[in-house]
Amino acid sequence: MERGIAVYAGIPPEVIRAAAREAEALGYRSFWVNHPPAADGLAALAAAGESRRLELGVGVIPLQSRAPQSIVDGVRADALPLDRLLLGVGSAGAGAMRRVRDGVAALRSLGCRIMVAALGPKMCRLGGEVADGVLLNWLTPAHARRSAAWVREGAAAAGRRPPRVMAYVRVAIGAAARERLRGEAARYGAIPAYAANFQRMGASPMDTCIAVDEPAGVPAALAAWDGVLDDLVIRIIPAADTAEDHLAVVRAARPTKG
Repeated sequence: MERGIAVYAGIPPEVIRAAAREAEALGYRSFWVNHPPAADGLAALAAAGESRRLELGVGVIPLQSRAPQSIVDGVRADALPLDRLLLGVGSAGAGAMRRVRDGVAALRSLGCRIMVAALGPKMCRLGGEVADGVLLNWLTPAHARRSAAWVREGAAAAGRRPPRVMAYVRVAIGAAARERLRGEAARYGAIPAYAANFQRMGASPMDTCIAVDEPAGVPAALAAWDGVLDDLVIRIIPAADTAEDHLAVVRAARPTKG
């Protein structure tokens, strides 16, 4: 199973660059930023563009608030490398399935790989049908296996090979980072679509995350994910938005060799 690293798009560009450099040096496959309301994920991802091998992902742009043509324009304006770009999109609410299906079709003109964010079985199957990859979020290893099976069902129904299936897993080291993680977990737990998914799993938001006291505890905690999916993307929850705190997680969660 490959590993990626993900950071918040609103952190300073120099922190993004430092984390991407370290991730590439340590053998990660991909580097991701999110696309929150307060920051442009495409512009933030450009700070990692000096890497040479890393796949560069944005996860994910909501299609209910940004039209496909605007996304195309943003990718081109920020000169993101299309051969390494993993363009994540998703949608929620009424009409979400149609927006994702139409959005993926419209974005094909870019020539990069399109990743679909999915929570429930319908979106997982749609991702299996139309996307190059499916990005899962806030889930347990057991539910990730079920979600991957739904993706494969969608691909089989469409007569195509299953796309890559990956998941964000939040990792926090130390008491301050754990408190920050709890705040983020509470925010997501209050979002109806995520609340329904937590209920479906029978798990709390914190049950899907890794929070340890010391860096040495990260590898054992990640072992529960071994072999579950194609890619595991470590979403850094730092104590503070410094390069030091981000690099501590990058190093602690480094891919194992062999």
